[in-house]
Amino acid sequence: MQENAQTNENTNEEVITFDSLGLKPEILKSIKFAGFTAPSPIQAQAIPVILAGKDMVGQAHTGTGKTAAFSLPALNNMKLDGSVELLVITPTRELATQVSDEIFKYGRNLGVKTVTVYGGSSYKRQLDLIGRGASVVVATPGRMLDILKKGMLNDFKPSMVVLDEADEMLDMGFLDDINEIFSYLPTDRQTLLFSATMPQPIKTLASRILQDPEFISITKGETTNSDIEQLYYVIDEHERDDAIIRLMDSEETQKSVVFCRTKSEVDRLSNVLSNAGYLANGLHGDMEQRQRETVIKGFKNNSVKVLVATDVAARGIHVNNISHVFNYHIPFDPESYVHRIGRTGRAGTKGKAITLLTPLEFKELQRIKQKVGTSMEHAFVPSKNDLRESTVENIVNNIENQKIYDEAHKVLDRLKEDIDEETIMFKLISMILDKQDIKGPSNIGIPADKLKAILERAAKRNDSRGRGGRSRGGYRGSRNRSSGNRDRNRSGGGYRGNRNRHRD
Repeated sequence: MQENAQTNENTNEEVITFDSLGLKPEILKSIKFAGFTAPSPIQAQAIPVILAGKDMVGQAHTGTGKTAAFSLPALNNMKLDGSVELLVITPTRELATQVSDEIFKYGRNLGVKTVTVYGGSSYKRQLDLIGRGASVVVATPGRMLDILKKGMLNDFKPSMVVLDEADEMLDMGFLDDINEIFSYLPTDRQTLLFSATMPQPIKTLASRILQDPEFISITKGETTNSDIEQLYYVIDEHERDDAIIRLMDSEETQKSVVFCRTKSEVDRLSNVLSNAGYLANGLHGDMEQRQRETVIKGFKNNSVKVLVATDVAARGIHVNNISHVFNYHIPFDPESYVHRIGRTGRAGTKGKAITLLTPLEFKELQRIKQKVGTSMEHAFVPSKNDLRESTVENIVNNIENQKIYDEAHKVLDRLKEDIDEETIMFKLISMILDKQDIKGPSNIGIPADKLKAILERAAKRNDSRGRGGRSRGGYRGSRNRSSGNRDRNRSGGGYRGNRNRHRD
């Protein structure tokens, strides 16, 4: 890292570094320890604004470095006088814990103390920790409002308040709680609001709680990380389980998240993957808090390698070494897609996002690609033969390194009585291949020729509907659309129900 901003020789543009942003040496040391080499776009734009003491609205998606964007300048400006100077409000317990851990990591060289406040845990312990000189409180809306309404905190006057994932708090029904929380906070504060999307209720909230804010938005072209390779596989509906297992077998996964639409699907699929030999566990809103914490801890320490989760439950998971994200079903909307794949390709690492879909879901795929402006490549699920080919190199290495036992000579002599040596070798290697235990049918997914025909027929039907008006063809199109809407409403209703149950 250099002491001042550098200049790109090819473009004559100033290259922003963390050193050039005016942060304290203690914080720069923590940044270096965390492995960050250069600020992300949201960090480069937000940090100077926050350091200047201005209110700000930041629109950026998961995985863009929002936590560091507000916590680094907040820590830099702290007086560290023993009082709470920073309050961060997050929608979920998991996210509160993650944000608190990150802020502690960035402020360790300053001696900053952080406390996480959420429901389901002891009031007394949380209040005691705050009373011992915490500079930062990271809280969920319900517990924070409860504490404020009951007057449990004396002289609680944070100079900076951050709303993180504001649109998620809106979706989970916390907007009234947020408004009431601000009625207990000092008016002479710096307020920051971060949100992936800006629906009208969030805009209204921002106009009420912020004063002359700066607006920073990561552009459409930056919503998906260029470090994430995005692939989709077209399958038949009944092949989803086999496809997930086959792709996991063929990919060099280190740690992965599989996204499902419903909680019941999470439970079922996590059992399927566990039975297939994967260290898999589920995460959703109906689980007890202790269960959720155990699963997340296991995912962090690698006792869980595959996390099967709903969108809402996974919002609070921020782990940097996730190599793969799998969409068991294509998400309902583009914003969810961006949130999901943002779990991988973090902190400068490469990641891969894989989506399963049927031909009937191609419209959803096109809508996501168009709105997000992302590049998704079509690929075919490897066959059993493909997987066997990919294991040849490993088999060769294993044979070369295999220790030779004395008994091997006896076995070879016996075999040579009836079989020539070349056939013996072929049979032994074939035995090794048979033990690879490649699960599922030989071929999974829709082959290229069949897929092309399906898409051509679909295109002709759409064209016919467009010209059909009130003709018989137009009527069929209308009826089919109606049927499709019923199907989607059933799925969508389940998803919304999940979110409502999680909120309760």
